[in-house]
Amino acid sequence: MIEQTLLDILACPQCKGPVQLSDDQAGLICRSCSLLYPVKDDIPIMLIDEAISLDPDTSDQ
Repeated sequence: MIEQTLLDILACPQCKGPVQLSDDQAGLICRSCSLLYPVKDDIPIMLIDEAISLDPDTSDQ
């Protein structure tokens, strides 16, 4: 599990906005960009190329 102190300093690499832990703790969500950054082995993967689009209309990510 990711500690709150880490969540407080992490930002979306695309818009520099805040991220929050998803309900299932499988990733970090940027609401502004509608992106989910996956968490693997308790390490957030904060790479734009690895982000998963939360927008169902976008199929290229």
